[in-house]
Amino acid sequence: MLTHHAAVKIASSIALAVALIATGGGCAKQPEQPETPVSKEKNNVPGLLTQAFPDANAVRAVLVPRKEWKPFPSLTDRAAWDKADISILKLCADEAEKELAYEWQSPPATTALLISRTGNRSQYQAISYKKRTVLANMILAEIAENKGRYIDPIINGIWSICEESWWGSTAHLPRQYKGLMDVTRPRVDLYAGVTACILAWADYFLGEKFDEVSPQIRKRIRHEVNYRVLEPVLQHPHWWMQPGTGNWNPWISSNWLTAALLLEDNEERRATHVARILQVLDNFLTPYPNDGGCEEGPGYWGAATGAFYDNIALLNLATNDAFRFILKNEKIKDMGRYAYRIHIGERYSVNFADAPASAYPEAYITYRYAKDINDEMMKRFAASCWRGLYPNYVRAHYTRDFFNLFIMEELNATPPFRPFPREVWFPVIQVALAREKGGSTNGFFFAAKGGHNNGGHSHNDIGNTIVYYDGNPVLLDVGSGRYTARTFSEKRYDLWFNRSDYHNTPTINGVTQRNGDNFSAADAAFHSDDSTAVFSLNIAPAYPPEAGVTRWTRTVKLHRNTPAFITITDAAELTQTKDITFHFMTCLPARIEAPGKIILTGKNAAGSDIEFALEYDPARSSAEIEKVLLTTEEDTGVSANWGDNLRRINLRVKSPRTNDKFKWRISRVLPRRAQRE
Repeated sequence: MLTHHAAVKIASSIALAVALIATGGGCAKQPEQPETPVSKEKNNVPGLLTQAFPDANAVRAVLVPRKEWKPFPSLTDRAAWDKADISILKLCADEAEKELAYEWQSPPATTALLISRTGNRSQYQAISYKKRTVLANMILAEIAENKGRYIDPIINGIWSICEESWWGSTAHLPRQYKGLMDVTRPRVDLYAGVTACILAWADYFLGEKFDEVSPQIRKRIRHEVNYRVLEPVLQHPHWWMQPGTGNWNPWISSNWLTAALLLEDNEERRATHVARILQVLDNFLTPYPNDGGCEEGPGYWGAATGAFYDNIALLNLATNDAFRFILKNEKIKDMGRYAYRIHIGERYSVNFADAPASAYPEAYITYRYAKDINDEMMKRFAASCWRGLYPNYVRAHYTRDFFNLFIMEELNATPPFRPFPREVWFPVIQVALAREKGGSTNGFFFAAKGGHNNGGHSHNDIGNTIVYYDGNPVLLDVGSGRYTARTFSEKRYDLWFNRSDYHNTPTINGVTQRNGDNFSAADAAFHSDDSTAVFSLNIAPAYPPEAGVTRWTRTVKLHRNTPAFITITDAAELTQTKDITFHFMTCLPARIEAPGKIILTGKNAAGSDIEFALEYDPARSSAEIEKVLLTTEEDTGVSANWGDNLRRINLRVKSPRTNDKFKWRISRVLPRRAQRE
């Protein structure tokens, strides 16, 4: 997440264009490549939504009244439900059937207190999330069957959730609460919004069945959602409503919008909610990088850009397409296209910030977004992301389920294709990536970043460079660990995987990078042609004064000649020369073969062992390889991504100079026969 100050800096950036060049490859006929726009400044209009709909009166003029609004077929319209995707319904129904005897447990107070006692948030969330997932699946199962078999369990689930003191995560409460909610002061976090959304859809689809049991059920839903969510968001400003607050803004807004549209009976008040949501969404959209890059990383694309699209899709459903205009905006299109532009290979994405390297966008939301912006390449990319499984995490964006049920046939009929663009440059977030040739994962790939060290999901990682070969990691970004109380506290940068000395960056005179608005890159630039791709930047501003660095220019270069290789060159201007150590992170077995050469053993596309050489000047640096020990609860998130295989390569400079230059070469070690040829 960005602070307001950082958001304003991004919004005012003059680097407004995405440079995208992609060349062909693969057997299937490829969709036409998108044109590269020169500038999108005209599309970064502040207040894009509220300019069109400035107040509740303007909203009410296009809003379909609640009693007339039928966003999806009623439970009794079986002919319409026969057109829904049976595979999704069956997957959800099978999960629901396993839980028919589920005990609707509420988290004990002592489990809530763990956030302050041990820092653990997972135990509370496991109980809370499970209830909501079971309830959401049961609603879908009852829609599929329409036999009443799930009505009593659903009622039990609704009543149990309504009895809870807090609908959100204990990690999202003020620290002084120590994990226990002040029930006299309701507040809205991500999961309070999720809960309101699930209850609203339960009321919409099953309300008449609830009334046959007791009128108190729907009355309770409305009371609790109104008290816990709808009233607080109108009456009290929440921090996530401000500019630069990342995924919380559109994610909560999408669930708030669902609850308001489905449960608010007063049409004036209903329009007031929508008008306020538009103001909040503009606070997300206006400072969003105009190159479409998601600073929170690909793991948050679905919760940030995807959730913004959720709002627009639902608004179009509620207004007979009055918000269709926004989907023609080039910035909105590029926000969607980020999902495939950031992809490395079959498994991995560029995972700067809090993102797992194996982050895949959800196929359904990606496909629907692509369809609405009329992007054939993105549609085919979405089809390639379909894994035949329907993930439970979709329940955190429950409105998507009902859209998804009616697009599966189209998704299945779309030929899968991964564009793998040859190079992409996001000039606002300052992320560059390049591969040997477009349309293929074969050979070398690098990604590197500038930007800033500020925001809820950022790491201290300016200048960080990752290297892949045949779509598999050679030098990597560790990503984030499991979230605990420390993750978003003043101790965030005590966590090793958030620090610069556990990224592929230098420690200068014993000093690592710092976090904050003032710690950012300078002079970031990218250039690419048929023979090379070059990214350069000055990383000196990322370090505090005690590092004694005046300028530090890092240049990353992909040499596309045969055989291809990558060089990283650092040119330093220093005021002191105590100690300089370069760090490189890998998950590959590594050994020092000889002074000046480290061998990493990885895999090629066929899964066969191949070797890579990381070469350095042995006269200038000494090398050591250390295994990274994973021992804490946070580390379980790291091991889930990389196993217990992480190694840190440290190259310590023997005699640093005030004006110095360092160079590393990463290449494939060719078999002897190939070397002779």
